[in-house]
Amino acid sequence: MNHFSETKPIRVLIADDHGVVREGLRSLLSRAGLEVVGSAATGREAVDLARRLRPDVVLLDIRMPDMDGLQALIAIKESLPTTSVIILTTYTNLEYLARAVALGAAGYLSKEVDPDRIPPAVRAVVAGETIIDRSLLQAALSIPLHLTGDKPQPAMAPAHNLTEQEVRVLRLIAEGMSNDAIAEALSISRNTVKTHVRHIFEKLGVSDRTQAAIWAMRHGLAR
Repeated sequence: MNHFSETKPIRVLIADDHGVVREGLRSLLSRAGLEVVGSAATGREAVDLARRLRPDVVLLDIRMPDMDGLQALIAIKESLPTTSVIILTTYTNLEYLARAVALGAAGYLSKEVDPDRIPPAVRAVVAGETIIDRSLLQAALSIPLHLTGDKPQPAMAPAHNLTEQEVRVLRLIAEGMSNDAIAEALSISRNTVKTHVRHIFEKLGVSDRTQAAIWAMRHGLAR
């Protein structure tokens, strides 16, 4: 997956059990120049379509028949670790959302949000920007590892061949800093930061900034 392609449209899969919501999102995303490659009405269908279509982003409802959103999230991320999953929800329970992030979600969007904010959020995730705040990242880290399927890591695990500069960038990502803020902090250009972020994603095998930050925190590269 190319997180930073400016020529290929971003490919999105919509998963929601309400047909009106699916069609509304399809129309909204298509008008914004995003390519809706499919839509699913159940969690199991979302997993099957994601595996077959390999979208860049999945917009995934939490409450789904057949397989709930968290179960579908786990299955999608196991098969497609470089696909970003954004949770769609009417529930803003921090513990529930933190568990979704710990399980691999890039973040969440409330169904009450202004619809015009959804396409920019999808683009932001693919461009390596964040759509959640640090408090939710910290809450995600409080989720016991046995509930996420992760294995405990040593305090300073090998950084997957990251360069020293990439480690610096990763630490600042985990601090919640934007690309512009990182560029200023390290006295480098924004485009250079974007290149570092892309390389970090590729080396860690993660789909987005949220999961890069989670990786850094779990491996002792950030406070």
